[in-house]
Amino acid sequence: MSILIQGATLPDGTTGDVLVDGGVITELGSVTTTADRTIDAAGLRLLPGLVDLHTHLREPGREDAETVLTGSRAAAVGGYTAVLAMANTSPVTDTAEAAERVLDLGRAAGLVDVQPVGAVTKGLGGEELAELGLMARSRAKVRVFSDDGKCVHDPRVMRRALEYVKAFGGVVSQHSQDPALAGPTACCHEGELSGRLGLPGWPGVAEEVIVARDVMLARHTGSRVHVAHVSTAGSVEVVRWAKAQGINVTAEVTPHHLLLTTDLLTGYDPTFKVNPPLRPDEDVRVLREALADGTIDAVATDHAPHARHDKEHAFVDAAFGMLGLETALPVITTVMVENGLLDWAGVARVMSANPARIAGLDDVHGRPIAVGEPANLTLVDPSAQVVIDRDASVSLSRNNPWHDRKLTGRVVATLLRGTPTVLEGALA
Repeated sequence: MSILIQGATLPDGTTGDVLVDGGVITELGSVTTTADRTIDAAGLRLLPGLVDLHTHLREPGREDAETVLTGSRAAAVGGYTAVLAMANTSPVTDTAEAAERVLDLGRAAGLVDVQPVGAVTKGLGGEELAELGLMARSRAKVRVFSDDGKCVHDPRVMRRALEYVKAFGGVVSQHSQDPALAGPTACCHEGELSGRLGLPGWPGVAEEVIVARDVMLARHTGSRVHVAHVSTAGSVEVVRWAKAQGINVTAEVTPHHLLLTTDLLTGYDPTFKVNPPLRPDEDVRVLREALADGTIDAVATDHAPHARHDKEHAFVDAAFGMLGLETALPVITTVMVENGLLDWAGVARVMSANPARIAGLDDVHGRPIAVGEPANLTLVDPSAQVVIDRDASVSLSRNNPWHDRKLTGRVVATLLRGTPTVLEGALA
């Protein structure tokens, strides 16, 4: 169907009509052509469809927490047209066949483009490289590799991975956590609070030393490294230095690390248990500034759904992770736009264009809103006040850290190649 989006405000602040037909933008400006459907977009912002570099869809293996279909629904409702599905499934996405299976599940769901992330090492074991070349040459055309949830802690293995992916323009996304400094039970930012609460400490330096090591390995190999879920001011300092040296490094930050702080752990609510952990105010302020000035390239949700029986434990024993796809844009609107740290062109940059470029999807996603471009689009009400209700989520899981919070910004419509996946804020 042809769709006329009437009177939308584009990322650059100009206002006009956008005609979509045949999956592409065919007219822009003052459009008089009749369309099959017209959307009144007066007062709304039109953005290129959002792209998430870091989504856990749990299928195969943990379909009780999320599936590719339910995760795709959450992504579409959140304004996303493409997501990267992390490899820590069961079995792990460490072969070409496994990657193609995730790709096919995404295509069957048909709500967002689901791009598989390949594991760096077999079984996320950290010792033997996975089938990087075969995954890259498969139908899935994997270009991002990550053992997320686990750090590739052996520097020789990390070096080999960086050398390998360089041949086909791939990138290694690192979960930066030195296991000797922050072990598997570490769950609270190390400091006075962790000592008072009796929770195992997760010091910022455990992240920072891996970031520093990996940017030096990227310089040595001439390859690309991506720093997942940056959470400390020290990591920002390292990334900023590396970029000034011309090292090919990119970085992402999650919505929750831009707003939530470690003091929320005083109630031992496992909803707020995440890896890396929530950090103090001083880190949060630096992360916001780094996203605004371009040191951090992208917002990535680290959407990590969990079944109730995995979260409803004592804090130390509960699973790490929280939901993020449906709420990312309202959080960024509230934290970054309302505080004057990003304009809407900046939102399009960090939530669409940069993630698409890092993932190698920028031929179809994160594109400018212009005639001839693919109609992957998100329509946002920038002033809508929304109170988050975890029970209204289309995800299978309910570990939502934003429950009962008032946020600004609401996704009104999402179009994937010109086909509405969301209209009037609900699945089409």
